[in-house]
Amino acid sequence: MGESIMECTVLTRLKQAGDAITADDSVLEVATDKVDTEVPSPYSGVLTEWLVKEGDVVAIGSPVANFQVEDDVDQEEGSSEPVLDKEAPEFDAVAFLENDLHKAVHRTNETGSSPSALKNDADSNTFYSPLVLSIAREEKLSAQELSSIQGTGVENRVTKNDIIAYLSDRGTRKDVAPKKAASINGATEIIEMDRMRKMISSRMVESKRISAHVTSFIESDMTTVVKWREAVKNDFRKKSGDSITFTPILIEAVVKAIKDYPMINISVEGDNIIKKKDINIGMAVALPDGNLIVPVIHHADQYDLAGLARKVNELAKRARENKLKADDLAGGTYTVSNIGAFGNLMGTPIIVQPQVAIMAFGAIKKKPAVIETPQGDLLGIRSLMYISHSYDHRVVDGSLGGMFLKRVSDYLENYDAHRTLL
Repeated sequence: MGESIMECTVLTRLKQAGDAITADDSVLEVATDKVDTEVPSPYSGVLTEWLVKEGDVVAIGSPVANFQVEDDVDQEEGSSEPVLDKEAPEFDAVAFLENDLHKAVHRTNETGSSPSALKNDADSNTFYSPLVLSIAREEKLSAQELSSIQGTGVENRVTKNDIIAYLSDRGTRKDVAPKKAASINGATEIIEMDRMRKMISSRMVESKRISAHVTSFIESDMTTVVKWREAVKNDFRKKSGDSITFTPILIEAVVKAIKDYPMINISVEGDNIIKKKDINIGMAVALPDGNLIVPVIHHADQYDLAGLARKVNELAKRARENKLKADDLAGGTYTVSNIGAFGNLMGTPIIVQPQVAIMAFGAIKKKPAVIETPQGDLLGIRSLMYISHSYDHRVVDGSLGGMFLKRVSDYLENYDAHRTLL
């Protein structure tokens, strides 16, 4: 579910005990703080027992079901068919699921975990997952508002995406009173953090606690890159339908530098350093609500620049439309942040755990600069950009952190002005 995800909520069990399962069949739908996703089975065989119920909050890494795997079961002599336990009692999957649902509904009502206005009614056909109820409670939705949301899930159930879409449109609705912020003295107000902001806050504080952050800076001459992009961007859009921004160019330089300095592509587990062979680049994306999310370009070293451009655009678009899957957020080994998109000259980003480094690219600005030529030094106008590299000083010394930063800058400054994109 991603290295920074610690737990998820079980939304739907898509298979029943006793069902024959093929590897990669989806067996479970779960929700994290960021996305809803289906979980595929890594095995072919028979699902013999569920170990979790719908609505359970489950720690990542916990077992969720028992399987009788085809390759491991005992077989009768002369038979190629797996032998199931003939002593096992007959399993009524429908009754089992109904019983679990009934218990879940009444457990929610009896424990008082949701306000009386926001609970599942055992006499009603409408059922809300614990995740949806939790969001509704935090956003102060009334029972009437919640019932008015059109569900797109199984049997028209309201999903996390449904309630988030409703909330994003809530401020423009005239028939619903906006969520009020508490006021202390009329001059200030108290605004409660939303779910994602709480999560970001917790992760950032935790990262600063874990990693010994050090930041190095360099100013890079982007003049050649700027002129090259300006020359190819219109042709690239006509031929591919995609735009070529600076982000894929920057990521390409980072990937090349990681190949030169693979010890920056690591993580820490206790006293062990885990060196990653895959180069999976996370890219920070600002969402319309102001929050931040970091989708991952897996195997970024296997893309050419045109492929990187398409992947960057695709992930950014799906992030802003809340269409990322759990796999899109998992497995990052190094992260970049293009803070120049907001006009910032430089910044000191916080490391995404359990990675050990993150790079931020500032705004590209035209400035007077000294240009060295065989005929002597000249003054000229150049397009310059600050790059910052924050790294974990527990395992990355200043020499490695600085050399890696310099190598990224070198790749950008020595850019091939005659390269073709398509």
